[in-house]
Amino acid sequence: MTDHHQQSPPPPSSNPRLQALLGHEFFAPAQWKRRLALWIGAVLVALAAIVFAKASDWSFHLFQKVLGYGVWIPLILTPIVFAALAWVTEGRLRATRGSGIPQVIGTLHIEDEGFRARMLALPIAAGKMILTLIALGVGASIGREGPTVHVGAGLFYTLGRRFGFTDPKAASRFILAGGAAGIAAAFNTPLAGVVFAIEELAGTFEHRFSGLLLTAVIVGGVVSLGIMGNYAYFGEVDASLPLGHAWLAVLLTGIICGLLGGLFARLILLSRRGPLATIGRLRSRAPVLFAAGCGLALAVLGVLTHNNIYGTGYDQARAFVQEAATTPGQGFGIAKLLANVVSYWAGIPGGIFSPALAVGAGLGHNIATFLPGVPAAAVVLLGMSAYLSGVTGAPLTSAVIAMELTDNQDMVIPIMAACLLARAAASIFSPTPVYKDFAERMVQDFERQHAAAQAEAEAHGDGHPTAAPDDLEVVEPMPAGKTSAYDEQAAPRDYEEPAAPPHDTAPDAH
Repeated sequence: MTDHHQQSPPPPSSNPRLQALLGHEFFAPAQWKRRLALWIGAVLVALAAIVFAKASDWSFHLFQKVLGYGVWIPLILTPIVFAALAWVTEGRLRATRGSGIPQVIGTLHIEDEGFRARMLALPIAAGKMILTLIALGVGASIGREGPTVHVGAGLFYTLGRRFGFTDPKAASRFILAGGAAGIAAAFNTPLAGVVFAIEELAGTFEHRFSGLLLTAVIVGGVVSLGIMGNYAYFGEVDASLPLGHAWLAVLLTGIICGLLGGLFARLILLSRRGPLATIGRLRSRAPVLFAAGCGLALAVLGVLTHNNIYGTGYDQARAFVQEAATTPGQGFGIAKLLANVVSYWAGIPGGIFSPALAVGAGLGHNIATFLPGVPAAAVVLLGMSAYLSGVTGAPLTSAVIAMELTDNQDMVIPIMAACLLARAAASIFSPTPVYKDFAERMVQDFERQHAAAQAEAEAHGDGHPTAAPDDLEVVEPMPAGKTSAYDEQAAPRDYEEPAAPPHDTAPDAH
C-alpha cells in the first residue's frame, strides 16, 4: 500500500520553466479551439464575400444585357420582382430585409438566444445573399456591403456555437468579429473593418475584442489577398489638397454632403409623424403593392437618367473619382439619392454603402465645378467620404474607408475634417445614426414583446412561473419578425405606445 501511494503522484518536472510555459493560457485547449473557430470563420467569410461580389457583378451585368433589348423593360420587370421580394420577405425571411447592419447591432444588444437565431441563422444569411442578387438583377439601387456584414456575423455566430461557444458574451464577440470581417472583405479594407466594428457595431472598445477583430480581419484579408490580389476598390487616386483656398472644398463638401446625407437618413427612417408617417402607413398596410410602386418609381428614374441610377453605382463613382472622359453628368448625385430612397423604401434586401459612395461622388463632382482651382478628384473624394459620414453617422469609418478605397494617404486630414463637419450637419435631420436608430427600434420592439409574453404567461399560468425565453415564440402577441423594427420602418402603430425615452423621440422631432 505504502509503495503504491508513493508511486501515484506524478514525478516532479525536471524543467519547471518549461512546465510553467506549457501551463500558460496561450497553450490552453479552450483558447486554441476559439482560435480555430475564428480562423475557419474568417476564411469562410472571405470566400463568401468574394463569391458574393462576383455574383453581384454577374447579376447586374445580366440586367444591363436585358436593358439592351429595351429601356422600357424595367418599367414592367422591376415592379414585379420588387413586389415578389416584398412578399417573400413577409414570412420567415423577414430578417433579410434592409441592409442587415441594424440586425447585427440588435443581436449585440439583445443576448436572447432565440432572437439571435432568428436574425443570424444560416438560412437568413443564405437568403440575404440570394435575394440581394435577385434585386440587383432587376436594377435595384442597393449595395452588397451591408448584406456581407450580416452574412459574416451569421457565419461567425453559427460557427462559434458549433465549437461550443454558447455563452452570450462569447457569442457577442463572434458576432462582432464576423461583422468586421464582412466589411473588410467586402471592400478589401482591413483597417476599415476594425474601425467599423468599434465605431458602428459595438459603439465601444474593449481589449478583449481587439485580438478577435484583428485575427478575423487579418486571416480574411490574407485569403482575399491570395485570391483577388492587392487592389484599391476605386483604383489609386493621386490627389492632394494644398492649404489655403483649396480648403474651401472641405467646408462645402462637409456641409452640403452632410446635410443631404442626414436628409437621406431621415427619409429612409420614415418618421412616426408628418408626411413620412403617411408613407410608412402605406407600406405597413400594403407592403407588396408599395414595393411594386417603388420598383416603378425606380424604373421611371432610370428612363429619365439614361439608365445611370441602377445598381450599386460603382462604375459611376469610379468615373468621377478617376476623372474619366465620360461621366454620368451633373444631375447624377441627386438622381442616385432618389433611387436609393425608393429602393430602400421597398423593404427589399440590400445595403446603402456603395450607393451612398456613388451619391457622394456625384455631389463632389457638382461642388468641384464651383472650385475651378481645386483638383476635381480631391473634391470628389471629399464628397464621397462626407456624404457617407452624413448617412451612417460614423465619421471615422467613413474617412478610413475613403482612404483605403482609393489608396490615398495625402488626403487624411482634409477627409477627416470633412467627415466631422458632415456628421455635425447631418445631425440637424438625423441626430441618431441611421443604423443605431433602426437597431434601437428593434431592441424596443423585442423588449415590448418579451414583457407582453411574460404578462400573458402570468395571466394564464394559474400562479405558475412566467414562461422561459425559449417559449416566447408560442405566447408572444406578435410573431417574431412582425414588428416595425424588423421591417426597418417607423409606421405608427394602431395601439397606444408607452412613453418613449428621449433618445427615441428626438429623431422624429424634425
